[in-house]
Amino acid sequence: MKWDVLLALMVGVVGMAVEASPSSQRYVQANPQAPTSPSVVEPGFDYATQKVRGVNLGGWLVLEPWITPSLFDQFGLDSGMIDEYTLSQKLGREETIKLLTPHWENWITFSDLEQIKNHGLNHIRIPIGYWSVAPLDGDPYVQGQIQYLDHAVQWAKQLGLKVWIDLHGAPGSQNGFDNSGQRDRLEWQSTAGFVEHTLKAVGELARRYATPELAGTVTGIEILNEPLGPKLDLGRIKQFWQDGYRVIRNTGTNSNVIAIIQDAFQPPQSWNGFMPPPEYRNVLLDVHHYQVFTPGLLSMTEQQHIDQACGVGWDLRGVDKWVVVGEWSGAFTDCAKWLNGYPTGSRYQGEFGGSPYIGNCGLKTVAKVEQLPEQERDRIRRVIEAQLDAYEQGTGWIFWTWKTEGAPEWDMQNLLEQGVFPEPGNPADRRWPAQCGF
Repeated sequence: MKWDVLLALMVGVVGMAVEASPSSQRYVQANPQAPTSPSVVEPGFDYATQKVRGVNLGGWLVLEPWITPSLFDQFGLDSGMIDEYTLSQKLGREETIKLLTPHWENWITFSDLEQIKNHGLNHIRIPIGYWSVAPLDGDPYVQGQIQYLDHAVQWAKQLGLKVWIDLHGAPGSQNGFDNSGQRDRLEWQSTAGFVEHTLKAVGELARRYATPELAGTVTGIEILNEPLGPKLDLGRIKQFWQDGYRVIRNTGTNSNVIAIIQDAFQPPQSWNGFMPPPEYRNVLLDVHHYQVFTPGLLSMTEQQHIDQACGVGWDLRGVDKWVVVGEWSGAFTDCAKWLNGYPTGSRYQGEFGGSPYIGNCGLKTVAKVEQLPEQERDRIRRVIEAQLDAYEQGTGWIFWTWKTEGAPEWDMQNLLEQGVFPEPGNPADRRWPAQCGF
């Protein structure tokens, strides 16, 4: 895999200077004791022999304008509302709660999880922001998300699905992306106390969900999603993973819950030898793979997209940990409305990031899968099949995302309905088998 292409994700992010801040060890030292009689239970899924086949519940408890553009469009393109932070800031607490409560109640329901289960998927990954469990004084964010996360966990328990709780946003933003809660800001490491406060949020999630009662359901806690490694201090990110691991072990009462670290936009094999057993156990590496965020990737042929996915599979074979591709999609383009941030256009049509014109987005901006031409649907399915085969060379995969308001390359629910996504519970459901030669 060509890992340098991921650097394009970082163009335009502000606040890159990284200054010294209090060690994240402070939180660990303040909470040094494990429970007196910790319950030792298995994580509830055999990551050594079974494959993770899952989906993200994106855009639900952490807003992303491209997943639910209607939440932002109603206020106009010049509203200045570009992420959950600015939306909450400009609307104020009362109006934000009035807007988000119906969204939380209806975007993901028991019916969604039932569909996920019936399609043969076994995992859901649920993004959540730090502000839901450990808000900072002065934050504009509102709370209330956690009761809906509780509902999802209980529904998953009833259905036999496994859950990863994914801390998707940290104070000051760990990457400057809108999916962290705050776009165009990268102050997680440079602002005193922010790393330590993130550990507090990790501890709150572990205390609530890493329990014996949920051991067969909540099998993993992701310490933090996508810290921007090439623009942050990678050594401090590694220390944060180790400290986060200890926080999970010290505050949770399910001592075998998986501690999930993220690749931080580094090659998967670069994490070999990090956090080894026996000092660290039940550690899993989450890697993300998209093929749409540079003009070079967008210009690739169908076969080149397939070859790139297959290359990831070969790379995963050399990782010394459980490794899951925790985000990926069926997208060939960045055409989905507001994918590159609200209110921007696409590289594909030469509207963003200085990209040349590559092609016409057409229906891929806002549409249902069934509206796409048959040739395009076949193309998406073929590349999805290659990715499924490739990512199961590791521990498995979790697709991004379950549903959208009209982004056909990203909407698993709609892709499954139209037969463009193979049935996950049937690995033999391939129209183009053995594309990678594994």
